[in-house]
Amino acid sequence: MINKIDKNKERLRRHTRVRKKISGTSETPRMSVFRSLNHIYVQIIDDTKGVTLCSASTMEKDVKAKIGGMNKTDAAKVVGQVVGEKAKALKIENVVFDRGGYLYTGRVQAVADGAREAGLKF
Repeated sequence: MINKIDKNKERLRRHTRVRKKISGTSETPRMSVFRSLNHIYVQIIDDTKGVTLCSASTMEKDVKAKIGGMNKTDAAKVVGQVVGEKAKALKIENVVFDRGGYLYTGRVQAVADGAREAGLKF
């Protein structure tokens, strides 16, 4: 009998392996990405204090107004731009990118590109 691979379990294994190496500080917080089937969520986190500094997702009202009729990749880029603008307002310029165990392609890459366009440095 063939057993089906649990892709989310494999993603979580990759995520914990990466999280052993990356950690956000006050100077360079961690930009964490979570990708669900329909939405994308981004947080900028200071791990030393255990505090989320700012966040953005496709569920927010102002983002929903911007992404009407877009595909998921374009919507992810808009979310990256929004979180980048919020970070700039908090005077955050450098972040450590945490892709959350996902491959750096598609929506995850679009979030990073949008944040770079808003002025964040990785």
